[in-house]
Amino acid sequence: MADLRKFAQGSFAYRREGELALPASPLVSTHWGIYRAAMRDGRPTGLIPFERDPAPSPIGLDLMADRLSPARITRPHISRAYLQKRQGSIRGAEPFVPVDWDTALDLVAEEITAVRAEFGNGAIFGGSYGWSSAGRFHHAQSQVHRFLNCAGGYVRSVQNYSFAAGDVVVPHVVGTTRGLVTGHTPWTLLAGSTELMVMFGGIPLRNTQVNAGGVGRHAAPEGLLECRRAGASFVNISPIRDDAAEELGAEWLALRPNTDVALMLGIAEVLIAEGRYDSDFLDRYTVGFERFKAYVTGAEDGVRKDPEWAAAITQIPAARIRALALEMSQKRTFIAMNWALQRAQYGEQPYWMAITLAAMLGGIGQPGGGFGFGYGSAGGIGNVPGPIKWPSLPQGTNPVRAFIPVARIADMLLNPGGTVEYDGQALTYPDIRLIYWAGGNPFHHHQDLNRLRRAWQRPRTVVVQESWWTATARHADIVLPATTFFERNDLACSSRDNFVSASHKLFDAPGEALDDYEILGRLSARLGFEDAFTEGRSEGDWLRWLYRIIEEGAAAIGQPLPPFDEFWASGYAELTPTVASEAYLERFRTDPVANRLGTPSGLIEIGSEAVRSFGYDDCPGRPNWRPPLEWLGAPLAAQYPLHLMSNQPARRLHSQWDHARYSRESKPGGREPVRMHPDDAAARGIAQGDVVRVFNGRGSLLASADLSDALRPQVVQMATGAWFDPSDPQEIGGLERHGNPNVLTPDIGTSRLAQGPSPNSCLVQIEKFVGPVPPVRAFEPPQVVSISEREGRAR
Repeated sequence: MADLRKFAQGSFAYRREGELALPASPLVSTHWGIYRAAMRDGRPTGLIPFERDPAPSPIGLDLMADRLSPARITRPHISRAYLQKRQGSIRGAEPFVPVDWDTALDLVAEEITAVRAEFGNGAIFGGSYGWSSAGRFHHAQSQVHRFLNCAGGYVRSVQNYSFAAGDVVVPHVVGTTRGLVTGHTPWTLLAGSTELMVMFGGIPLRNTQVNAGGVGRHAAPEGLLECRRAGASFVNISPIRDDAAEELGAEWLALRPNTDVALMLGIAEVLIAEGRYDSDFLDRYTVGFERFKAYVTGAEDGVRKDPEWAAAITQIPAARIRALALEMSQKRTFIAMNWALQRAQYGEQPYWMAITLAAMLGGIGQPGGGFGFGYGSAGGIGNVPGPIKWPSLPQGTNPVRAFIPVARIADMLLNPGGTVEYDGQALTYPDIRLIYWAGGNPFHHHQDLNRLRRAWQRPRTVVVQESWWTATARHADIVLPATTFFERNDLACSSRDNFVSASHKLFDAPGEALDDYEILGRLSARLGFEDAFTEGRSEGDWLRWLYRIIEEGAAAIGQPLPPFDEFWASGYAELTPTVASEAYLERFRTDPVANRLGTPSGLIEIGSEAVRSFGYDDCPGRPNWRPPLEWLGAPLAAQYPLHLMSNQPARRLHSQWDHARYSRESKPGGREPVRMHPDDAAARGIAQGDVVRVFNGRGSLLASADLSDALRPQVVQMATGAWFDPSDPQEIGGLERHGNPNVLTPDIGTSRLAQGPSPNSCLVQIEKFVGPVPPVRAFEPPQVVSISEREGRAR
């Protein structure tokens, strides 16, 4: 091993003076809500719902019992093959060697120094996704990006896996991502004004349990019911019936997956043919409608996109399409579109088409009319926005300009020096030698995991900070054990909420686990930039610094907050919105000149000359229907006749705490269920609870059959997030035994415009599994071995 004495001067000391005290009635703030800790004799015994939350999520209530499961990582580990510098070993298959912190951190510091010296900071990928904490300080993505910026920068990713295509296309059409992420028409203006809510992809309440910055009040269930009580009717346009709550009494239009654009084009054709569109709104507030109209009527390509044309694609009867179009033109209609619809090939198109259809109806900017994305995709969407901007941990400036769209990581690793088109740019893939990952699990959220495994073998070093032995930790060379939200203090607040809440440390960290901040602080001391990274602040200092910014913002709007110590003892504070509720784009509608949009024209761009100038055949400069490679009308459906929809889970967030009892209770026989229509199951001799093999050309997995008529025939459904568990880790491409659907999903970009992920364009076949059923090992730690000092020096 190289001489590490040059790092020995690094002596970061995690400043614990003034450590924050645990109040008598502590709170824990998580992505799925705020909870009170039940206390006995000064010790936490469990979690109970936050008293201010009208619809608390059950996800967090039982997690405390699984904090110390066998899957917990409690000390640093290094892959045996990495220590021995053996070539040809497979990441994800090697045993690990436990080491002390000095050995692990010295090795990480040595490798960062060597890669920077030999290849530059453009060879380091900071691949963190940020979901390990709802807190503003212990936010792993912010922590590791701050650290890497202090180290000279890193290759970053842009977008996210939730709404990447929308994140790119929506600004081209309306000049902002408001209405996609924040700034939605609130429930208070939908209830009583919306007469018809047309929900593309439904509004599944399972998704509204969670939010990136946490959520103090789950308002979506009551918001929907208020709309219903006020007389709104609902149409659920989805291949899955229970994407809409039963209480809404929604009509179910069970279209083929990925055909929503064709349906909307059929509706648009009726509005044009019947003269039912709002020409005054289109003339004043939009550009590009005439070119779109030529496409719809067939003047452009000779194909009229009428209801009969749409019916052949969607399998929704033409008469129902025509009737829906007329009803939408006669009522104040709100178009709600789930984020899931753009997680498919050509996913930019449903969003562009929804905006276009809402513009044709003329209700944009009015209470109860227009459109909105994500109402059933995350908690807090539809809440009245908070009155101040919440602070976050500063990440500094990244000197490295190279970046990739987030879903193109496998492409980057497999094709260094290759190029990819993205939003009018030609990006060059860097040659990545070091991956530093914290706060995410790519072996959950990426597509085609067998391809990702092959790509993951390319870098020379992978460092992962993790709390659990997830697949990402198992595919690391150096594993650094991190704390959970139970074992650190933090502040949580969300742009979609009015609460700032404490998250109190309930337990000491198990074993040798450390906070991400302390891990990176110790590394920064070794690398010579401790002062820049820590600014001399402890955890408590940072929380007081963040709270001071919140105090100043609240005072500026006349809402003084209590001093920090008083806030910390009470656990939360709530701010009152200072602006009147307004519909999305209401100000633009009132005065489109004074409130011009951020598009080149300042108007809604039904036709975008900017996108048209890029010359992308898969994303022209106006909405269009283009059949994906994998859908039920594709030639490939003859071989793989079932369309797989991989939704967010109801009992966890992504893959977080999949090992916990609440998540495992949803897995018959320990495997993720796959929902099938009874007719599809009967045709394959499959009964309820059978172990089945789900497969296509990319891979295969085992799942438990769950029969339900809540799906249209030829559609199957699996939740994402089951920890990736290959039956033979030495074999890339073998059978996955736990039920991770991203073994099957395609790793292709939505289009050359956004390059977002396309998991919901996926065809599969299912058969009953025959033979001995392999046990699930996902929640067992990997093999841990000892190694002699002589063997360790092989590096």
